[in-house]
Formats: sequence, structure tokens, C-alpha cells
Amino acid sequence: MAKRIDVSGLTAYYGSHKAIEDISMTVEPRSVTAFIGPSGCGKSTFLRTLNRMHEVTPGGRVEGKVLLDDEDLYGAGIDPVSVRREVGMVFQRPNPFPTMSIFDNVAAGLRLNGKYKKSELNDIVEKSLKGANLWNEVKDRLNKPGSGLSGGQQQRLCIARAIAVEPDVLLMDEPCSALDPISTLAIEDLIGELKERFTIVIVTHNMQQAARVSDRTAFFNLAAVGQPGRLIEIDDTERIFSNPSVQATEDYISGRFG
Repeated sequence: MAKRIDVSGLTAYYGSHKAIEDISMTVEPRSVTAFIGPSGCGKSTFLRTLNRMHEVTPGGRVEGKVLLDDEDLYGAGIDPVSVRREVGMVFQRPNPFPTMSIFDNVAAGLRLNGKYKKSELNDIVEKSLKGANLWNEVKDRLNKPGSGLSGGQQQRLCIARAIAVEPDVLLMDEPCSALDPISTLAIEDLIGELKERFTIVIVTHNMQQAARVSDRTAFFNLAAVGQPGRLIEIDDTERIFSNPSVQATEDYISGRFG
């Protein structure tokens, strides 16, 4: 399960445009790492390089290395689809499959990846919904459409879908930005529970959220408009928010820019 990520010298492009440049960091297993920084500084682009979603975008390509427990995810012969099984993703807006039931939403990835007996699917779907703290709310309507749930429930359904295939890493791109405060708190509590089993990386514009949920925080910024995004600093979250080593980090956290 939960695996360590080692990134070295990673640069990502959209066509000829260099979006992020020369990023190196380590993400420890069974931890939460938060990415913060102003809009447009490459946080989500970098997140998408960690499971090869970036190259799905036309013109998207990377240079550098992403190692998952010493396996180079961009190495020769590595199947991007298998990478995305190992490194799951939860997006900014809840995106349950609208025509599928709650049960089928959770089971979708499992059915793509292999053959399961009905009893096995039932067990995994229940375990995943319990893991996403959603089971008690939906256990009596598993055959109803996932799109009929509230926004916060839909996002937890998407988390259940992501963890059903037992990934090693869970990426979350602003998972609470479309949610109300109570749903946000539910997702934050859930992140704290999930890190017992998964390595979690989260992009957030909410610095209080980064401070609440993460063990380590990475601050990204642009040197200037039109320049590629860079990793300015990564450290234990408590230190980043109380005593950052780079002035730009302190300026951003204190609201002097961004």
C-alpha cells in the first residue's frame, strides 16, 4: 500500500509553453502533503504529472523523473493506465458518473480492471463507502443515481470510487472548493483517516485547510508573469506557517501578495 514519491528535476510543458520548471521533492508514505500558492503557479499541473494525467492534455509532456517506491512512472514500457490505477485522483468538482447508480459508481474501476464475483463487488463497494464515511447515508439507496446526492456526498462518492481499486497514492485537486463548510469539514476529517492507508497529496487555495490537514506543505510561485511555476519551499506544515525560510513564503501566507 502507501508508497513514497520521489520527484527530481521535473519540468512540464503545454506545447512550447513551460508551465513548471525543475521541481524536486519527496512525499513520504502515509502522510498528507499540501500544495499552496497563487493561481496559475502550476500546482495542479504538477499534481497531474504525478499520475501521468498531464499528458492527456494536447501538447502535454514532461522532463525529469517521478519515482514511486523506486519505479520510474515515466520509464520505458510503463503503461500510463496502470500508473493511474496506482495513483488515484479526486477532482475539484465532484464528478460521479451521472447515469450510474451509487453502487456502480464505486464498482466502475473494479470492473474495468478485472472480473469479480457479485459477492466480492458487494464487499469492496461496502468497504469503500465505509472508508469514505458515506455508507450509513447511502446503504439503503445503492441503486439510485450517484448524481442525486448532495455535493459533499458526491465528493465522498468520488473518493470511494478512487479508493475501491486500492491505489498507493491519492491525489486531490482542491477537493473542497465547490463544497459548503460542513461538507468541507467532513472531507478534511476523512483525509485524516485515509492517510493511515494512503499517501495523499492535496492542492488547496485555503491555507487554513493546508494547516489543518497536512503534515508537510509545499509553496509554489512564479518568478514573474509568464514565467514557469517553481517550488519555492517545502517543509513541515507547522514550520511553513510559523517560521518559513523564504521571505516569499511568509509574504504569501501573511496575505501580502497572492
